[in-house]
Amino acid sequence: MAGRVSNLALRLATAAVGVPVILALLYLAPAWAFYALVFPVALVGVYELLGMTHPDDAVGRVIGVAIAALASLAVYAFPNDPRVLLTVLTLVPVAAPIITLGRLGAMETAALRACGLGFAPLFVALPLTLLAVLRASYGYAGAGAALLALGLGWFADTAAYFAGRFLGRHKLYEAVSPNKTVEGAVGGLLGSVLWATLASLSYLRGVLPPSHAVALGLLAGTFGQAGDLGESMLKRSTGIKDSGAIVPGHGGILDRVDAVIVTAVLVFLYARWTWGPSGP
Repeated sequence: MAGRVSNLALRLATAAVGVPVILALLYLAPAWAFYALVFPVALVGVYELLGMTHPDDAVGRVIGVAIAALASLAVYAFPNDPRVLLTVLTLVPVAAPIITLGRLGAMETAALRACGLGFAPLFVALPLTLLAVLRASYGYAGAGAALLALGLGWFADTAAYFAGRFLGRHKLYEAVSPNKTVEGAVGGLLGSVLWATLASLSYLRGVLPPSHAVALGLLAGTFGQAGDLGESMLKRSTGIKDSGAIVPGHGGILDRVDAVIVTAVLVFLYARWTWGPSGP
């Protein structure tokens, strides 16, 4: 029990420091300042994921981070050019096995390393970059959209944490994450819908209809938690408990953004399909 209380205190302290910084960068600073935060966070997340696929290959991890950096910069610099996104999405996975071929190492792990090199930049860096693209492309509404995506991941995670802690009885997916419960998942889903509804009534009033908010909350609450489970699967399959220790009370960057990776994509796609490239 003491360990749980200590961990919760660390989580609250981290949020007390991090949330005001994020809000200030979203609403008070120029768009590039928010990207200046997102960019290194994304690269650390990529490095952590490559630590699972390249545990004994520091050079390979650095190469993967370099690929992720170039991909992120390209997408952020040219957010409305589909040729850039298409180039990134096709070139990165094609280049990965070729790079691995040039640095073969142990044949037994070559396939895992090649797949990790092609997967990590696209799975971690691009979705997080889309948060900064939202802020840069849509101004004040874009800041709200980025905040929506972050909240859909983190507020739902907090709701799931407390629902699971106080009400949890039935295991959700014990083979992947033994501590997660069905009750926690339901709490997370309700938290996601609540956050989206609050956004519709406040900082995204007039650009996010309540009906859209509920639908987006349900989608993000479902698939965001699936993203969390997906990251747990990757860690468990490679024998890792936490992806890192950089975030007090949470583990690594990847542990903190696993759901946000999914919610960022969902919110970005919503904005592009409903607001268009020029804004609401």
